[in-house]
Amino acid sequence: MGTIKEGSVHGIAAQDLSYQSGFGNEFATESVAGALPVGRNSPQRVPHGLYAEVLSGTAFTAPRSENIRTWLYKIRPSAMHGPFRRIGNGLLRSGPFDEAETPPDRLRWDPLPMEGIDADFVDGLATIAGSGDPAAQAGIAIHVYRANRSMTDRCFVNADGEMMLVPQQGGLLVFAETGRLAVAPGEICVIPRGMKFRVELPAGPARGYVCESYGAQFRLPELGPIGSNGLANPRDFLAPVAAWEDKGATELVSKFLGGLWAVELPHSPLDTVAWHGTCTAYKYDLARFMAINTVSFDHCDPSIFTVMTSPSGQPGVANVDFVIFPPRWMVGEDTFRPPWFHRNYMSELMGLVHGVYDAKAEGFLPGGISLHNCMTAHGPDVTTFENASKAELKPHKIDNALAFMFESRYVFRPTRFAMEAPQRQKNYDGVWGGFSKHFKGQ
Repeated sequence: MGTIKEGSVHGIAAQDLSYQSGFGNEFATESVAGALPVGRNSPQRVPHGLYAEVLSGTAFTAPRSENIRTWLYKIRPSAMHGPFRRIGNGLLRSGPFDEAETPPDRLRWDPLPMEGIDADFVDGLATIAGSGDPAAQAGIAIHVYRANRSMTDRCFVNADGEMMLVPQQGGLLVFAETGRLAVAPGEICVIPRGMKFRVELPAGPARGYVCESYGAQFRLPELGPIGSNGLANPRDFLAPVAAWEDKGATELVSKFLGGLWAVELPHSPLDTVAWHGTCTAYKYDLARFMAINTVSFDHCDPSIFTVMTSPSGQPGVANVDFVIFPPRWMVGEDTFRPPWFHRNYMSELMGLVHGVYDAKAEGFLPGGISLHNCMTAHGPDVTTFENASKAELKPHKIDNALAFMFESRYVFRPTRFAMEAPQRQKNYDGVWGGFSKHFKGQ
């Protein structure tokens, strides 16, 4: 394992950043020579006068193959703080999601506007839907973030779940306890439960999606008959190298059992000089996903596009899967190539980073959201169906488009904010209202 240097990433990184390559590795990194203890985790006196502290991502007794933890060597221990005070949640919500009745309808939203926003990443979070309960460590929440200013003297920590950030507009510089990550639209960033971080906006205002998983950590899906290569390859995941700051007063905002709490620290908690372990923030460029598709006939199940999965405990039935629909070739013979009409056991919440989704010719916009819950009939709209039914079946590349889906065994329950938002498309059912009867009988 080596380090990878990265300069300006899509124009959003003002400084060179280095990364470590791999997924689930036992990483080791120090930003000051000799800061990382050798041969032990917690020596009597840590080098350079640092404090040894472990961040456990799983129970101590989790199987070795699933056990996640990192040893941090910090300028000050995280325990050095006073009592938290309760602050307002804004538009952020957590399970149980019971403030609005969940209809069996298909739901779709236009992008939430950026105009008039005056918020950092935390203040700009708005929850769209979710399921389960963070106290039960099962379920998920889907949020949209909108921000026009960086978190300066402020950090965030989430005790309720792991967070996957999916930028849609504007890049992010994520400074976590394990280091810095530049994350652009077309990439994702995952921040472990309990890890402190700050989000800066080096490229101006930003908007994107957040999946907060209350359940098991995201991991790579099993490949089965695909074999040892394909989909998201471990070497393409990037973890940061150690980075630290030593500055004055910082507000730490904590999400705990659905509520936001804050405490004033006399120092920055992003003071990790060295660390080693498997629990770290990381990022992944979705353009590196090796898409697999039919080379004969029929449209495959969308599960072949799974980037990461959070298992539920029942094999093959996820707490949440993260699935993408990237640029790819379509070559199926005698095949209706867009996604077919279907009623799914799993519930699906989709977003669009850029381009046009191949199952919806219009109405699904970058930054928008669609929600098709368990057993709710959906599929291509009329225009897509008519065009695909008549198209010449020559090889065709879906290019310059990136859609994604959070698919869960649990029903997504929309928040009151989402149900009442003016961006909700009240006429969404109409995209399926104009299909003609072609059956002639005998």
